[in-house]
Amino acid sequence: MDLSSAQVIGAGLAAIGVGAAATGVGNVFGSFLEGALRNPSAADGQQGRLFIGFAAAELLGLIAFAVAMIILYAPPAA
Repeated sequence: MDLSSAQVIGAGLAAIGVGAAATGVGNVFGSFLEGALRNPSAADGQQGRLFIGFAAAELLGLIAFAVAMIILYAPPAA
C-alpha cells in the first residue's frame, strides 16, 4: 500500500466523526424536545444548555473534518 492510498483511508476514517456529530446534534435536540414536552415551564431555563450541547457536538464534527483534511492534503513527512 502506498502513501496516497493510506492517506485517503485515514481521511475517510477521520470523517466518520462528522456523521457521529450529526447523530449527537440530533440526540441533543431530541432530548430537549422530549423534556420540553414533558415540562413546558422548564423549557426556557434549559435553552442555554441546549445551545451549549449543540455547539459542543458541532465542534467535534468540525474538528473531525479538519483532521480529515489535514490527513488528506498535508504534505507527507520526509
